[in-house]
Amino acid sequence: MTSTRTPGTGCPVHHGYEPFAQDDPFPAYAALRAGEPVMYDERIGCWVVSRYDDVKAVFEDWHTFSSENAQAPVRERGPQAKQIMADGGFTAYSGLSARVPPEHTRIRKVAAKAFTPRRFKVLEPEIRANVVRLLETMLARPEHYGDLVRDLAYDVPTITILTLIGADIGQVGTFKRWSDSRSAMTWGDLSDDEQVPHARNLVEYWAECRRLVAEAHETERDSLVGDMVRMQAAGDPISDHEIASVCYSLLFAGHETTTTLISNALRVLLSYPEQWQQVVEDPKRIPAAVDEVLRFSPSIVGWRRRALRDVEIGGVAIPSGADILLLMGSANRDESRFADGESFDLARPNAREHLAFGFGIHYCLGNMLAKLQARIAVEEVARLAPGVRLAADAEIHFGDNLSFRAPAAVPVTWEA
Repeated sequence: MTSTRTPGTGCPVHHGYEPFAQDDPFPAYAALRAGEPVMYDERIGCWVVSRYDDVKAVFEDWHTFSSENAQAPVRERGPQAKQIMADGGFTAYSGLSARVPPEHTRIRKVAAKAFTPRRFKVLEPEIRANVVRLLETMLARPEHYGDLVRDLAYDVPTITILTLIGADIGQVGTFKRWSDSRSAMTWGDLSDDEQVPHARNLVEYWAECRRLVAEAHETERDSLVGDMVRMQAAGDPISDHEIASVCYSLLFAGHETTTTLISNALRVLLSYPEQWQQVVEDPKRIPAAVDEVLRFSPSIVGWRRRALRDVEIGGVAIPSGADILLLMGSANRDESRFADGESFDLARPNAREHLAFGFGIHYCLGNMLAKLQARIAVEEVARLAPGVRLAADAEIHFGDNLSFRAPAAVPVTWEA
């Protein structure tokens, strides 16, 4: 089965779905679920899967659906970018998400021992202090106008993850630049010329990850990288290159998606003033609100897998070697799982069944830290700025990307 075609034209019909357009993909997702829940999209060379049960089943069956393509560039790297990366010694590989068992099992076991709730609890007071500091700075502006991405969500997760791995928190801007390049080079739709500056950034990014591991060997560091180096010395089976690869992934995933989660949590809640007021009046509802945001507007809307044998998904034959795009952003609104799934509802009883963090052996290791930071951000905005609202002239746009749906800005205002 391939995508349907308009009669008499030979042109594929994609049900309104545009792979890289993220401003409002949800109507197209609904059309896919209703009309062609497993569709081949020749524009990206992927089978696009949009229903909850199918997406979850693929995530769960890692024997049949490999994660080996999860970090592969959507567009092949051009010759100049390849040369820059080769000359710069770029050999980074996925920390965990694109690895397969038994390698994935071995590395995740070591990383999980370092990535513990104890470390999160140690970070919590600093996370809250950073949120309060940034909010108070924004609220002190005489014009009563701010941007929750730039003024809050941009810095908080980056400082958190840099602290966690033992990097220099004075380099927030540098790490954000590297992170933007990783997103663009892996999940973006860049021309050969557009790839060149991003290739240089990735070389710098990987060199810093290698440096952090080398430094942890030379100096006792109370950090996640330091923990993994000590585990290695004690006999745990993980190499320096693998520790650097985990670092490479965490420096990206640990803050990029959390910046988006914080931005979306506040953007969505402020879009529903009655539900925002419920959160202001009863902060105990905030954890449920974060899960409902993850369901309703996740940071990652699509993730890739590869079929290792001929198989069926939702009754559709998928050939061995086929690439698959799992639309979690669609699955999370599937009304067969979530009643009235297109509506945002703080009281939704099964919001935690969302697939925003994946499912199965690759379930996001940092989910607790991401939710902790989002919870603290919403708590403090509700406490310090309960009357904040989306700016009347706000036009919120999301960058073009196959997998990540991140608002460029969330303009807000407030009364004196």
